[in-house]
Amino acid sequence: MNPKVDFYFSKNEKWQKETEKLRTIVLSCQLTEELKWGTPCYTFQNSNIVLIHDFKEYCALLFFKGALLKDTDSILVQQTANVQSARQIRFTNLRQINELETTLKAYIYEAVEVEKAGLKFEFKKTEDFAVADEFQVRLDDNPDLKTAFDALTPGRQRAYMLHFSAPKQSKTRESRIEKAIPQILGGKGLND
Repeated sequence: MNPKVDFYFSKNEKWQKETEKLRTIVLSCQLTEELKWGTPCYTFQNSNIVLIHDFKEYCALLFFKGALLKDTDSILVQQTANVQSARQIRFTNLRQINELETTLKAYIYEAVEVEKAGLKFEFKKTEDFAVADEFQVRLDDNPDLKTAFDALTPGRQRAYMLHFSAPKQSKTRESRIEKAIPQILGGKGLND
């Protein structure tokens, strides 16, 4: 147990028993406990394997390369359509965790084997993401905007494309694009 992580297990009373149990299970699999992104993260030879996190409605184990696991028990969940490789196992009570303890250990050991084998997830390339029509018009009409957008890192480009294409209404997409143009021209990402 890493003392730097201890605070996490007492900060959320709603999921305290559940996250403490998950911690015990993960640590029994001989992983190293670290604090990353403000969350308990468990690594094998400096590679991220799984983390524990809690939300309003559930707590979860998140496998970084969950899409590469066999998921023989069909318990892995893709958080959103935009999450590519990570997968969660969600819990709403301690009983679920206790019942799945053996299965959870098997998934953790499989995730370690995936890492040992050097398996890589094939991420979609930036050009595979949809560009909102409203943004494409702006790029076509403004060469400076296109140059600035093309100069952004692929991750920043994807963040903008997802942000712009998410709303159902064109008016909302237009508003998001308009607000972001100064940041793009300044070479900044969506959350910079």
